[in-house]
Amino acid sequence: MNVRRSAAVLAAVAVWGTAAAPAAFADDASPSPSTALPSGLYGKTDPKFDGVFRQSYALLAQDTVGVKPAGKAVDWLAGQQCASGGFAAYRADASEPCNSKTAVDSNSTAAAVQALAALGGRDKTVEKAVDWLKSVQNTDGGWGYSPGLPTDANSTGIVVGALAAAGENPAGVKSQDGKSAFDALPKLAMDCGKDGGAFGLADAKTKKLNPDADATAAGVLGSLGKGLVVAPAKKAEDSAPKCAKPDTASQAASNGTGYLLKTLGDHDDHLIAATDMPDVGNTADSVLALAAAGQQEQAEKSAEWLAKNSADWAKKAGPAAYAQLIFAAHAAGMDPRDFGGADLVKQLGATGPAPESASKSPSASDEDKKKDEDGGVSIWWIIGVGAVAGIGIGFLISGNRKKQQL
Repeated sequence: MNVRRSAAVLAAVAVWGTAAAPAAFADDASPSPSTALPSGLYGKTDPKFDGVFRQSYALLAQDTVGVKPAGKAVDWLAGQQCASGGFAAYRADASEPCNSKTAVDSNSTAAAVQALAALGGRDKTVEKAVDWLKSVQNTDGGWGYSPGLPTDANSTGIVVGALAAAGENPAGVKSQDGKSAFDALPKLAMDCGKDGGAFGLADAKTKKLNPDADATAAGVLGSLGKGLVVAPAKKAEDSAPKCAKPDTASQAASNGTGYLLKTLGDHDDHLIAATDMPDVGNTADSVLALAAAGQQEQAEKSAEWLAKNSADWAKKAGPAAYAQLIFAAHAAGMDPRDFGGADLVKQLGATGPAPESASKSPSASDEDKKKDEDGGVSIWWIIGVGAVAGIGIGFLISGNRKKQQL
Protein backbone atom coordinates (compact mmCIF):
# COMPACT_ATOMS: atom_id res chain seq x y z
CA MET A 1 0.00 0.00 0.00
CA ASN A 2 1.07 3.57 -0.20
CA VAL A 3 2.74 5.61 2.48
CA ARG A 4 -0.49 7.27 3.53
CA ARG A 5 -1.93 3.99 4.69
CA SER A 6 1.25 3.15 6.60
CA ALA A 7 1.06 6.49 8.31
CA ALA A 8 -2.53 5.91 9.35
CA VAL A 9 -1.62 2.57 10.84
CA LEU A 10 1.19 4.16 12.80
CA ALA A 11 -1.12 6.91 13.99
CA ALA A 12 -3.40 4.29 15.46
CA VAL A 13 -0.43 2.61 17.09
CA ALA A 14 0.78 5.81 18.69
CA VAL A 15 -2.62 6.87 19.91
CA TRP A 16 -3.86 3.54 21.21
CA GLY A 17 -0.62 1.88 22.28
CA THR A 18 -0.70 -1.18 20.05
CA ALA A 19 2.69 -2.87 20.08
CA ALA A 20 2.42 -5.18 17.08
CA ALA A 21 2.41 -2.58 14.31
CA PRO A 22 5.69 -3.51 12.58
CA ALA A 23 4.25 -6.89 11.62
CA ALA A 24 1.54 -5.17 9.63
CA PHE A 25 4.12 -3.94 7.16
CA ALA A 26 5.70 -7.29 6.38
CA ASP A 27 4.97 -8.47 2.86
CA ASP A 28 4.07 -11.90 4.22
CA ALA A 29 2.28 -10.68 7.34
CA SER A 30 -0.44 -13.14 8.29
CA PRO A 31 -2.81 -13.75 11.18
CA SER A 32 -1.87 -15.94 14.09
CA PRO A 33 -2.04 -19.63 13.11
CA SER A 34 -4.86 -20.04 15.63
CA THR A 35 -6.89 -17.19 14.13
CA ALA A 36 -8.91 -17.82 10.99
CA LEU A 37 -9.68 -14.94 8.68
CA PRO A 38 -13.36 -14.08 8.21
CA SER A 39 -14.68 -15.73 5.05
CA GLY A 40 -16.09 -12.45 3.77
CA LEU A 41 -12.84 -10.50 4.11
CA TYR A 42 -10.59 -9.47 1.22
CA GLY A 43 -6.88 -10.14 1.53
CA LYS A 44 -4.90 -12.83 3.33
CA THR A 45 -2.61 -10.72 5.50
CA ASP A 46 -3.28 -9.74 9.10
CA PRO A 47 -6.30 -7.38 9.01
CA LYS A 48 -5.61 -5.86 12.42
CA PHE A 49 -4.62 -2.48 11.04
CA ASP A 50 -6.36 -2.32 7.68
CA GLY A 51 -9.31 -4.70 7.54
CA VAL A 52 -12.04 -2.08 7.10
CA PHE A 53 -9.86 0.00 4.81
CA ARG A 54 -9.00 -2.73 2.33
CA GLN A 55 -12.52 -4.14 2.41
CA SER A 56 -14.00 -0.72 1.65
CA TYR A 57 -11.58 -0.17 -1.19
CA ALA A 58 -12.26 -3.60 -2.67
CA LEU A 59 -16.05 -3.28 -2.56
CA LEU A 60 -16.07 0.25 -3.96
CA ALA A 61 -13.71 -0.72 -6.78
CA GLN A 62 -15.90 -3.66 -7.73
CA ASP A 63 -18.98 -1.46 -7.76
CA THR A 64 -17.15 1.02 -9.98
CA VAL A 65 -16.62 -1.58 -12.68
CA GLY A 66 -20.10 -3.06 -12.49
CA VAL A 67 -19.35 -6.05 -10.29
CA LYS A 68 -21.76 -6.92 -7.47
CA PRO A 69 -19.70 -8.04 -4.46
CA ALA A 70 -20.53 -11.13 -2.43
CA GLY A 71 -23.22 -10.47 0.14
CA LYS A 72 -21.07 -11.83 2.95
CA ALA A 73 -18.33 -9.35 2.07
CA VAL A 74 -20.75 -6.45 2.42
CA ASP A 75 -22.22 -7.93 5.59
CA TRP A 76 -18.75 -8.24 7.12
CA LEU A 77 -17.98 -4.58 6.48
CA ALA A 78 -21.31 -3.33 7.83
CA GLY A 79 -20.91 -5.58 10.86
CA GLN A 80 -17.69 -3.84 11.86
CA GLN A 81 -19.58 -0.71 12.89
CA CYS A 82 -19.71 0.23 16.57
CA ALA A 83 -22.97 1.29 18.23
CA SER A 84 -21.68 4.88 18.18
CA GLY A 85 -21.60 4.77 14.38
CA GLY A 86 -17.83 4.82 14.11
CA PHE A 87 -15.60 2.13 12.62
CA ALA A 88 -12.24 0.91 13.87
CA ALA A 89 -9.55 -0.47 11.59
CA TYR A 90 -10.58 -4.02 12.52
CA ARG A 91 -12.68 -5.80 15.13
CA ALA A 92 -11.84 -9.47 15.41
CA ASP A 93 -15.08 -10.24 17.24
CA ALA A 94 -17.81 -7.89 16.06
CA SER A 95 -20.30 -9.57 18.40
CA GLU A 96 -18.51 -7.94 21.32
CA PRO A 97 -19.67 -4.35 21.93
CA CYS A 98 -17.21 -1.51 21.38
CA ASN A 99 -15.88 0.25 24.46
CA SER A 100 -13.58 3.13 25.35
CA LYS A 101 -10.58 1.11 24.19
CA THR A 102 -11.98 0.46 20.71
CA ALA A 103 -9.86 2.59 18.37
CA VAL A 104 -12.55 4.09 16.14
CA ASP A 105 -11.16 6.60 13.65
CA SER A 106 -12.30 9.02 10.96
CA ASN A 107 -10.49 7.27 8.11
CA SER A 108 -11.90 3.78 8.61
CA THR A 109 -15.35 5.24 9.16
CA ALA A 110 -15.24 7.45 6.08
CA ALA A 111 -13.90 4.63 3.91
CA ALA A 112 -16.75 2.38 5.00
CA VAL A 113 -19.30 5.11 4.32
CA GLN A 114 -17.98 5.54 0.80
CA ALA A 115 -18.27 1.85 -0.02
CA LEU A 116 -21.61 1.20 1.66
CA ALA A 117 -23.22 4.33 0.24
CA ALA A 118 -22.18 3.31 -3.28
CA LEU A 119 -23.48 -0.24 -2.87
CA GLY A 120 -26.82 0.84 -1.44
CA GLY A 121 -29.15 -0.96 0.94
CA ARG A 122 -27.34 0.15 4.09
CA ASP A 123 -28.92 3.54 4.73
CA LYS A 124 -29.09 3.26 8.51
CA THR A 125 -25.47 2.14 8.76
CA VAL A 126 -24.35 5.03 6.59
CA GLU A 127 -26.47 7.54 8.50
CA LYS A 128 -25.06 6.47 11.86
CA ALA A 129 -21.51 6.67 10.54
CA VAL A 130 -22.05 10.15 9.13
CA ASP A 131 -23.52 11.31 12.44
CA TRP A 132 -20.42 10.01 14.20
CA LEU A 133 -18.14 11.85 11.78
CA LYS A 134 -20.03 15.06 12.42
CA SER A 135 -19.65 14.55 16.15
CA VAL A 136 -15.84 14.42 15.95
CA GLN A 137 -15.33 17.36 13.59
CA ASN A 138 -12.63 19.73 14.83
CA THR A 139 -13.49 23.35 15.57
CA ASP A 140 -11.51 24.50 12.51
CA GLY A 141 -13.90 22.52 10.31
CA GLY A 142 -11.56 19.62 9.50
CA TRP A 143 -10.78 16.17 10.85
CA GLY A 144 -7.77 14.39 12.29
CA TYR A 145 -7.15 10.65 12.10
CA SER A 146 -8.59 10.00 15.55
CA PRO A 147 -10.95 12.16 17.59
CA GLY A 148 -9.02 14.96 19.23
CA LEU A 149 -6.03 14.89 16.89
CA PRO A 150 -5.18 17.98 14.79
CA THR A 151 -6.76 18.45 11.40
CA ASP A 152 -4.83 17.04 8.43
CA ALA A 153 -5.50 17.15 4.70
CA ASN A 154 -5.76 13.39 4.25
CA SER A 155 -8.35 12.78 6.96
CA THR A 156 -10.34 15.86 6.02
CA GLY A 157 -10.36 14.80 2.38
CA ILE A 158 -11.67 11.32 3.05
CA VAL A 159 -14.43 12.68 5.25
CA VAL A 160 -15.44 15.19 2.58
CA GLY A 161 -15.78 12.25 0.21
CA ALA A 162 -17.86 10.31 2.72
CA LEU A 163 -20.20 13.23 3.34
CA ALA A 164 -20.72 13.73 -0.37
CA ALA A 165 -21.29 10.00 -0.91
CA ALA A 166 -23.96 10.04 1.78
CA GLY A 167 -25.79 12.90 0.08
CA GLU A 168 -24.56 15.62 2.43
CA ASN A 169 -23.25 18.99 1.30
CA PRO A 170 -19.74 19.12 2.84
CA ALA A 171 -19.82 22.92 2.87
CA GLY A 172 -22.89 22.75 5.08
CA VAL A 173 -21.36 20.42 7.67
CA LYS A 174 -19.94 22.90 10.14
CA SER A 175 -18.22 22.78 13.49
CA GLN A 176 -19.42 24.52 16.61
CA ASP A 177 -17.37 27.50 15.44
CA GLY A 178 -19.20 27.58 12.12
CA LYS A 179 -16.30 26.21 10.07
CA SER A 180 -16.45 23.58 7.33
CA ALA A 181 -13.83 21.41 5.65
CA PHE A 182 -13.52 24.08 2.99
CA ASP A 183 -12.35 26.50 5.69
CA ALA A 184 -9.86 24.00 7.10
CA LEU A 185 -8.19 22.79 3.90
CA PRO A 186 -6.78 26.16 2.73
CA LYS A 187 -5.03 26.44 6.12
CA LEU A 188 -3.06 23.32 5.19
CA ALA A 189 -1.96 24.70 1.81
CA MET A 190 1.58 26.02 1.31
CA ASP A 191 2.85 29.21 -0.27
CA CYS A 192 3.43 29.47 -3.99
CA GLY A 193 7.17 30.20 -3.82
CA LYS A 194 9.54 27.42 -2.90
CA ASP A 195 6.66 25.29 -1.65
CA GLY A 196 4.97 25.36 -5.03
CA GLY A 197 1.42 25.57 -3.73
CA ALA A 198 1.42 22.05 -2.30
CA PHE A 199 -0.63 20.90 0.65
CA GLY A 200 1.56 20.25 3.64
CA LEU A 201 2.45 17.32 5.86
CA ALA A 202 3.57 18.19 9.38
CA ASP A 203 7.16 17.39 10.32
CA ALA A 204 7.42 14.91 13.19
CA LYS A 205 9.83 17.04 15.22
CA THR A 206 9.00 20.65 14.42
CA LYS A 207 5.33 20.10 13.43
CA LYS A 208 5.99 22.54 10.60
CA LEU A 209 4.16 21.83 7.35
CA ASN A 210 6.31 20.58 4.49
CA PRO A 211 5.17 20.15 0.86
CA ASP A 212 3.92 16.61 0.31
CA ALA A 213 2.56 15.05 -2.88
CA ASP A 214 0.36 12.59 -1.03
CA ALA A 215 -1.25 15.25 1.14
CA THR A 216 -1.59 17.39 -1.99
CA ALA A 217 -3.52 14.74 -3.91
CA ALA A 218 -5.79 14.35 -0.90
CA GLY A 219 -6.15 18.09 -0.44
CA VAL A 220 -7.01 18.69 -4.09
CA LEU A 221 -9.71 16.04 -4.12
CA GLY A 222 -11.14 17.17 -0.79
CA SER A 223 -11.16 20.82 -1.83
CA LEU A 224 -13.01 19.86 -5.01
CA GLY A 225 -15.49 17.71 -3.09
CA LYS A 226 -14.39 14.63 -5.02
CA GLY A 227 -13.38 11.12 -4.09
CA LEU A 228 -12.12 7.81 -5.37
CA VAL A 229 -14.55 7.36 -8.22
CA VAL A 230 -13.54 10.18 -10.54
CA ALA A 231 -14.82 10.18 -14.10
CA PRO A 232 -12.44 11.26 -16.90
CA ALA A 233 -12.63 14.97 -17.55
CA LYS A 234 -14.97 15.76 -20.44
CA LYS A 235 -13.06 18.93 -21.24
CA ALA A 236 -9.38 19.03 -20.38
CA GLU A 237 -7.79 22.19 -19.06
CA ASP A 238 -5.59 23.93 -21.59
CA SER A 239 -2.71 24.75 -19.26
CA ALA A 240 -1.39 24.48 -15.75
CA PRO A 241 -3.22 26.71 -13.26
CA LYS A 242 -1.59 29.82 -11.90
CA CYS A 243 -0.60 29.77 -8.26
CA ALA A 244 -2.05 32.43 -5.97
CA LYS A 245 -2.72 32.94 -2.28
CA PRO A 246 -4.77 29.93 -1.09
CA ASP A 247 -7.51 31.91 0.60
CA THR A 248 -10.28 29.63 -0.67
CA ALA A 249 -10.61 25.88 -1.10
CA SER A 250 -10.90 26.23 -4.87
CA GLN A 251 -7.68 28.24 -5.07
CA ALA A 252 -5.89 25.78 -2.78
CA ALA A 253 -7.02 22.98 -5.10
CA SER A 254 -5.78 24.92 -8.11
CA ASN A 255 -2.41 25.50 -6.51
CA GLY A 256 -2.11 21.86 -5.49
CA THR A 257 -2.94 20.77 -9.01
CA GLY A 258 -0.08 22.86 -10.33
CA TYR A 259 2.27 21.29 -7.80
CA LEU A 260 1.31 17.78 -8.89
CA LEU A 261 1.69 18.65 -12.57
CA LYS A 262 5.21 19.93 -12.00
CA THR A 263 6.25 17.11 -9.69
CA LEU A 264 5.00 14.39 -12.03
CA GLY A 265 6.44 16.16 -15.05
CA ASP A 266 9.86 16.34 -13.42
CA HIS A 267 9.97 12.56 -12.90
CA ASP A 268 8.69 10.97 -16.09
CA ASP A 269 5.03 11.04 -15.05
CA HIS A 270 5.36 9.37 -11.66
CA LEU A 271 6.23 10.33 -8.10
CA ILE A 272 9.46 9.51 -6.32
CA ALA A 273 9.50 8.51 -2.65
CA ALA A 274 12.03 9.63 -0.06
CA THR A 275 13.89 6.39 -0.77
CA ASP A 276 14.44 7.57 -4.38
CA MET A 277 12.24 4.73 -5.58
CA PRO A 278 9.04 5.08 -7.63
CA ASP A 279 6.03 5.82 -5.46
CA VAL A 280 3.29 3.78 -7.12
CA GLY A 281 0.42 4.26 -4.68
CA ASN A 282 0.68 8.02 -4.49
CA THR A 283 1.07 8.26 -8.25
CA ALA A 284 -2.29 6.49 -8.51
CA ASP A 285 -3.81 8.98 -6.09
CA SER A 286 -2.41 11.85 -8.14
CA VAL A 287 -4.16 10.51 -11.23
CA LEU A 288 -7.48 10.92 -9.43
CA ALA A 289 -6.69 14.44 -8.31
CA LEU A 290 -5.60 15.54 -11.78
CA ALA A 291 -8.64 14.02 -13.45
CA ALA A 292 -10.90 15.76 -10.94
CA ALA A 293 -9.13 19.04 -11.69
CA GLY A 294 -9.56 18.63 -15.45
CA GLN A 295 -5.90 17.87 -16.16
CA GLN A 296 -6.70 14.80 -18.21
CA GLU A 297 -3.55 14.75 -20.32
CA GLN A 298 -1.23 14.31 -17.34
CA ALA A 299 -3.69 11.97 -15.65
CA GLU A 300 -3.54 9.69 -18.69
CA LYS A 301 0.25 9.85 -18.91
CA SER A 302 0.64 8.89 -15.26
CA ALA A 303 -1.94 6.12 -15.59
CA GLU A 304 -0.01 4.75 -18.56
CA TRP A 305 3.12 4.73 -16.42
CA LEU A 306 1.19 2.82 -13.76
CA ALA A 307 0.01 0.29 -16.32
CA LYS A 308 3.64 -0.51 -17.12
CA ASN A 309 5.11 -0.40 -13.63
CA SER A 310 2.58 -1.37 -10.97
CA ALA A 311 2.24 -5.16 -11.22
CA ASP A 312 4.80 -6.16 -8.59
CA TRP A 313 3.66 -3.48 -6.17
CA ALA A 314 0.00 -4.51 -6.46
CA LYS A 315 0.80 -8.19 -5.99
CA LYS A 316 2.62 -7.43 -2.74
CA ALA A 317 0.15 -4.89 -1.40
CA GLY A 318 -3.01 -6.84 -2.17
CA PRO A 319 -6.67 -5.84 -2.57
CA ALA A 320 -6.34 -2.16 -1.68
CA ALA A 321 -3.61 -1.74 -4.26
CA TYR A 322 -5.63 -3.41 -7.01
CA ALA A 323 -8.50 -1.14 -6.06
CA GLN A 324 -6.30 1.97 -6.26
CA LEU A 325 -5.25 0.99 -9.75
CA ILE A 326 -8.85 0.38 -10.79
CA PHE A 327 -9.76 3.87 -9.59
CA ALA A 328 -6.81 5.34 -11.49
CA ALA A 329 -7.69 3.46 -14.68
CA HIS A 330 -11.28 4.63 -14.38
CA ALA A 331 -10.25 8.26 -13.93
CA ALA A 332 -7.91 8.08 -16.92
CA GLY A 333 -10.50 6.48 -19.19
CA MET A 334 -8.53 3.22 -19.43
CA ASP A 335 -9.84 -0.33 -19.23
CA PRO A 336 -9.10 -1.86 -15.80
CA ARG A 337 -9.59 -5.29 -17.35
CA ASP A 338 -6.66 -4.65 -19.68
CA PHE A 339 -4.33 -2.42 -17.70
CA GLY A 340 -0.89 -2.99 -19.14
CA GLY A 341 -2.07 -6.48 -20.01
CA ALA A 342 -3.41 -7.15 -16.50
CA ASP A 343 -7.04 -7.76 -15.58
CA LEU A 344 -7.21 -5.74 -12.36
CA VAL A 345 -10.83 -6.72 -11.78
CA LYS A 346 -9.99 -10.40 -11.88
CA GLN A 347 -6.89 -9.92 -9.73
CA LEU A 348 -8.87 -8.03 -7.12
CA GLY A 349 -11.65 -10.62 -7.15
CA ALA A 350 -9.14 -13.39 -6.51
CA THR A 351 -8.23 -11.84 -3.15
CA GLY A 352 -11.67 -12.36 -1.62
CA PRO A 353 -15.02 -14.12 -1.91
CA ALA A 354 -16.42 -14.62 -5.39
CA PRO A 355 -18.77 -11.78 -6.37
CA GLU A 356 -22.48 -12.36 -6.82
CA SER A 357 -22.37 -11.12 -10.38
CA ALA A 358 -19.98 -9.53 -12.81
CA SER A 359 -20.55 -7.36 -15.84
CA LYS A 360 -18.65 -5.27 -18.28
CA SER A 361 -17.46 -1.88 -17.17
CA PRO A 362 -20.47 0.45 -16.94
CA SER A 363 -20.80 2.96 -19.73
CA ALA A 364 -20.70 6.68 -19.15
CA SER A 365 -24.44 6.86 -19.69
CA ASP A 366 -24.98 4.12 -17.10
CA GLU A 367 -22.86 6.05 -14.60
CA ASP A 368 -24.76 9.26 -15.26
CA LYS A 369 -28.06 7.44 -14.80
CA LYS A 370 -26.90 5.93 -11.52
CA LYS A 371 -25.71 9.30 -10.31
CA ASP A 372 -29.05 10.89 -11.16
CA GLU A 373 -30.96 8.13 -9.39
CA ASP A 374 -28.81 8.05 -6.29
CA GLY A 375 -28.17 11.77 -6.01
CA GLY A 376 -24.65 10.85 -4.97
CA VAL A 377 -21.23 12.29 -5.51
CA SER A 378 -18.04 10.33 -6.17
CA ILE A 379 -15.85 9.70 -3.15
CA TRP A 380 -12.23 8.90 -2.21
CA TRP A 381 -10.34 7.33 0.69
CA ILE A 382 -7.64 9.57 2.26
CA ILE A 383 -5.61 8.71 5.33
CA GLY A 384 -4.52 11.09 8.10
CA VAL A 385 -0.78 11.49 7.94
CA GLY A 386 -0.85 14.97 9.41
CA ALA A 387 -1.89 13.45 12.72
CA VAL A 388 1.06 11.07 12.59
CA ALA A 389 3.58 13.81 12.09
CA GLY A 390 2.20 15.65 15.10
CA ILE A 391 2.77 12.77 17.50
CA GLY A 392 6.41 12.04 16.93
CA ILE A 393 6.70 8.79 14.96
CA GLY A 394 7.89 10.02 11.61
CA PHE A 395 10.97 7.82 11.81
CA LEU A 396 8.71 4.77 11.61
CA ILE A 397 7.11 6.10 8.45
CA SER A 398 10.42 6.56 6.69
CA GLY A 399 11.58 3.17 7.90
CA ASN A 400 8.63 1.47 6.26
CA ARG A 401 8.50 3.41 2.98
CA LYS A 402 10.60 0.77 1.19
CA LYS A 403 7.82 -1.73 1.65
CA GLN A 404 5.39 0.54 -0.17
CA GLN A 405 7.36 0.84 -3.40
CA LEU A 406 8.22 -1.32 -6.38
